[in-house]
Amino acid sequence: MADVELRRILRLVGARSLNTFGRAVLNATVLWELYARTGSKLVIAMVGFAQVIPVAVLFVPAGTLVDRSDRRMLATVAATTTGLIGLGLALASALGAPVALYFLLLLAQGCATVIHAPAVSSLVPLIIARDQLARTNRISASFQELAAIIGPALAGLALKFVAASWVYAALAITGLLAGALYRSLPRPRAVEAAAPSARKDWRVGLRFIFRSPLLLPALTLDMFAVLFAGVTALLPAVATDVLHVDSLGYGMLRAAQSAGAVAMAVMGGRLRAWQRPGRVLLIVVALFGLATVGFGLSTSFPLSLALLVLCGALDNISVVIRLTLEQMVVPDAIRGRVSAVHYVFIGMSNELGAAESGLAAYALGTIPAIVVGGAVAVIVVGIVALKWRELARMPPLSELHPGE
Repeated sequence: MADVELRRILRLVGARSLNTFGRAVLNATVLWELYARTGSKLVIAMVGFAQVIPVAVLFVPAGTLVDRSDRRMLATVAATTTGLIGLGLALASALGAPVALYFLLLLAQGCATVIHAPAVSSLVPLIIARDQLARTNRISASFQELAAIIGPALAGLALKFVAASWVYAALAITGLLAGALYRSLPRPRAVEAAAPSARKDWRVGLRFIFRSPLLLPALTLDMFAVLFAGVTALLPAVATDVLHVDSLGYGMLRAAQSAGAVAMAVMGGRLRAWQRPGRVLLIVVALFGLATVGFGLSTSFPLSLALLVLCGALDNISVVIRLTLEQMVVPDAIRGRVSAVHYVFIGMSNELGAAESGLAAYALGTIPAIVVGGAVAVIVVGIVALKWRELARMPPLSELHPGE
């Protein structure tokens, strides 16, 4: 790989990782602080709802904006906004502001994220050579997961010694640095204009996904796995009420999945390319659901950590396959709108999953909510495998072309 290409990849990876680090610290700290203040699982649900509302409302204009604008500059602005929101949360925490103010700031964070996600996702194939996309995604996933390990772990450690306001204040630095790195990237290559009807039609991204025999089932798998089997939002309750550990233990739980993802990313770089990536995707999502069931039944801190590490390793395989699949099959002219819809599948499932977890834990209890969620994910794998048989027969990712 040429030095210029490598430096470009590293700047891109650095910017995304810093943004991930900031968001991981923000979410871990908000969940811990608000659960400590209120002791309410409904607050956990509200944290998820506050961040999912912008995704549901803004994905259409966000995708259109990305396709019509400089994606590099949009990423710069969105990353910087996350830093400013960190300052807002720092002031809210220091002044003991009402919980409602936290939710308003989280709404603003959701708005920044709904721009950042499609802007960066559609920027990658416009500044990185096609034959380097899988490698770039693997490196990016590794460093983002590393950031997701360090962020919550540092947040948990810091919360033992300093007030939450100081933790939020650190986000301003990560936001500014991420924005500067995005700004340093080269201008994306010119994109061949879509047909006039496609340029004006916000539904083009939605139609592309729903007509794709590969991308739709892949996104469906990931969405339902995260929606029902994700446990991140419930970790404050698990740490406090089930495992009886302090904020440091909570930070370790938050970091465990990312540790597993980094380990798998390192090993994945040494493995041959998957010959049947769709079949692999079905298997790892099913195993993810089963590992979640095990986590829900565990009352041992070491076992719970190990199961979360396993979940992270399985999720890393899914992420790399899904991202590379999207970048290989989506035409350049509609990447922004496809990425925006993609983020509704994935981003909204993350935040909606947090809301679903909080409500399910409130209604059923923490442990039943986790166990049922993992079981639902396994059932979804069976349904997807039967409905979209083309997914299991998908060829190696390198053999895919736009429009497939």
